[in-house]
Amino acid sequence: MTPTPVGMRCPECAKQRTRVTRGALGPGRYDAPATFVLVAINVAFYLVEVATGSGGLGANGSPLLIDLGLFGPYVAEGEWYRLLTSGFLHASLFHIAFNMFALYFLGRLLEPGIGTPRFLALYFASLFAGSLGAVLLNPDALTIGASGAVFGVFGAAFVIARSRGVDALASSIGLILVLNLVITFGSPRISIGGHLGGLVAGVLCALVIVAGERGLWGERRLPWEIIAMAAVAFLSIAVAVSVA
Repeated sequence: MTPTPVGMRCPECAKQRTRVTRGALGPGRYDAPATFVLVAINVAFYLVEVATGSGGLGANGSPLLIDLGLFGPYVAEGEWYRLLTSGFLHASLFHIAFNMFALYFLGRLLEPGIGTPRFLALYFASLFAGSLGAVLLNPDALTIGASGAVFGVFGAAFVIARSRGVDALASSIGLILVLNLVITFGSPRISIGGHLGGLVAGVLCALVIVAGERGLWGERRLPWEIIAMAAVAFLSIAVAVSVA
C-alpha cells in the first residue's frame, strides 16, 4: 500500500490515472468532509468559550466549561451528555490548535482510506472511550478536550497503515504517538485516562476494519464494522455512567 492524496491505496491502484475533480473552495476539501466538519465544530465551540469567557483568547471563565465539561459526579446525577460535549471543549488556544492540527493531518490521511462512515464511527467511539478513561482514573477532575478522539485516530492510522504495508508511514505515526504518550505521562495537567481510553478504542476499531478487509465480515462488511464500532461507543458510555 502507498499513501496518496486520497488515502492509502495499493501500488496497482496508485499507478492508475484517476480523474480528480476539486471543489471551488480549495483542493482536497471533499476527500475528508467529516474531518473538516469536526474541526469546524471544535473551533465554533472554542469561539463561544472565548466570547463567554473572562477576556483574551483563552476559555477561562466561560460557563461552557462547567455546564458541558466532563465531571464524574455530574455524570452520576444523570448528565450523560457531558461524555460527548466535553470532547468539543478546549482550555486554551494552544490546546485547540494542537488537537485540530493533529485531527486535520490524520483525518486527511485516514478518512479517504477507510471512508467517512467508518471514520466517524471510529472518532466517536474513541471520544466516548476517552471520556470513560477520564472518569475511571480521575472522576473528580473537570476534563475537556478532543484529545481522546485524536489519540484514537492516531492509533487507528498506525494499525491500518501497518496492515496495508505502508511501513514508513506507520513508523512516522508510531514515533509521533510515542512522543505524545511521553508528554501525556509527564504532565500533571493532561488526562492520562482520556488519552489511553481513546487510544485503546481507536486500535480496537482499526482491528475491526482490518478484519473486514481480510474477509471476516463478508462482502457486505460496512454495516457489521459500524455495528462493532458503535458497540465500543455504547459500552464506553454504559461503563462510564456506572462508575461515575
